[in-house]
Amino acid sequence: MDKQQILDYLKQNNQHHIKFAFADIDGVLRGKVIHQKKFEAGLDQGYGFCDVVFGWDMNDQGYDNTNVTGWHTGYPDKPARIDLSTFRTIPWQDNIPFFLADFSGEGNEGVPCPRTLLKNIAQQCHDMGFHPEFAQEFEWFNFSETAKTLQEKDFTKIEPLTPGMFGYSILRPSQQSGFYFDLINLLEQFGIPLEGLHTETGPGVYEAAIIHDHVIAAADKAALLKNAIKEIASKHGIMASFMAKWSENLPGCSGHVHQSLWSADKTTNLFYDEADEQKMSPLMKHYIAGQLYCLPHITPMYAPTVNSYKRLVEGAWAPTTLTWGIENRTTALRVINSSPQYTRVETRIPGADANPYLALAAALASGLYGIKNKLPLTILAVKGNGYTDKSNGSIASNLLEAANTMRSSAVARELFGNSFTRHFTNTRLWEWRQFNKHVTDWELKRYFEII
Repeated sequence: MDKQQILDYLKQNNQHHIKFAFADIDGVLRGKVIHQKKFEAGLDQGYGFCDVVFGWDMNDQGYDNTNVTGWHTGYPDKPARIDLSTFRTIPWQDNIPFFLADFSGEGNEGVPCPRTLLKNIAQQCHDMGFHPEFAQEFEWFNFSETAKTLQEKDFTKIEPLTPGMFGYSILRPSQQSGFYFDLINLLEQFGIPLEGLHTETGPGVYEAAIIHDHVIAAADKAALLKNAIKEIASKHGIMASFMAKWSENLPGCSGHVHQSLWSADKTTNLFYDEADEQKMSPLMKHYIAGQLYCLPHITPMYAPTVNSYKRLVEGAWAPTTLTWGIENRTTALRVINSSPQYTRVETRIPGADANPYLALAAALASGLYGIKNKLPLTILAVKGNGYTDKSNGSIASNLLEAANTMRSSAVARELFGNSFTRHFTNTRLWEWRQFNKHVTDWELKRYFEII
């Protein structure tokens, strides 16, 4: 719908309020409900939003190591601008009209907005003559808990929705059919059609794959999916968690990114080459080479929390080495090349905790880096166990290492700019500091009596 059609819709459907939201640096959706009159008045100039949303962490604690905003600036408003193309209604909230916003355009210079960053990289892709087609898939655990019960139990003895390891089960979803079909049907109505939804291995864990789309729309759908699932789950008395690794005894939760570049008219998959032995075009090989080269410089974009690195361990369905392979789920990059229509790269490093805008921006920017610089794919495809092939290096083992590497990286600054790289890496170092100052249950159990 265009502007007038949306205004007509609001009037015809007697809608006096709309909801809008945007993703902060952690991928958490922040937003407001505003009156229809305010919505109409701000369509051109934007809506004042306190820029503290880029000056604090996911728990609303102000950073002390960034300069984008803070007490020194007085936390002024910045204009959040609604993207009318994101219009949809929320079926589980009385069909209130909903829009996504970002902090692009005049007045937002230097604001580290993840969606704006992705838009800029997508434009670079278009300028090179390519159409970026992306999709993200997520695993997450469901629990018979609420925010209140978790607090009361101090996050101990957390009860999964269902017991046992039962991947690809048709029984488990039928035992929670109200929740399961609400996910399928309500997400479809919300403009997030799923390609598939099934249980994964683990108690109460599901996996959802979103149907592919243009990279910006794909990131929008991914960010909305995570929040929507949490809201739908809550209506069923269920807590959905996208934490990368909630238990050391269970596999982690991934957020794999599928991607391909197409001709500008979207008729030809430029990654496929029938004449090549591996069915991979030179463009695809440059793209993969770029991702592998840039990966050590941008790992926090894929793995942004302390917990992210608990997932990236050997033998847990997550990569640990700088590797690629054809239909190989032990490598960092998996090539799927069964047909011209579906040939693509799956970047397997991101966890479910990654900010979709930043994960997709990292994947696209690093792939384009390989194309721009015509990087040769000198790393051979792994046949067999990618965990044992450490000849080209390994993925960072913790957030501190990854953030420090990115902070000093000329490659990261070339991809994302000085201002964003500095701000983002400082927020990751802040995250590490918050973790490092706490005394954990593990320390108490290990040291309290014996040491």
